[in-house]
Amino acid sequence: MKLALLCGALFALIPVMSMAADADGPKAPARSAVDPALEAQHTKEDVRRHRIMAAAHEAAAKCQESGRSEDACNAELAKACQGIAYGKYCGMKHPD
Repeated sequence: MKLALLCGALFALIPVMSMAADADGPKAPARSAVDPALEAQHTKEDVRRHRIMAAAHEAAAKCQESGRSEDACNAELAKACQGIAYGKYCGMKHPD
């Protein structure tokens, strides 16, 4: 019984102890270990791929507006996005 009460008291103190650790003020956000030059290149590549995907989606919309079947338009979309996206609806792949 004493052991159960002791465990209960310790569990009750856990939130208090974590609040005391935060009393020193906010901690600095974690710094990225990614090289800024590599991050800039990654962003540039993402922008390029987004533009390719946007053009592919615009072409698919025009395809459907023209009256062609949805399956045919989706096949063209998948082909246009091959290598940069996944799934038959062209979702973007992220390498990391």
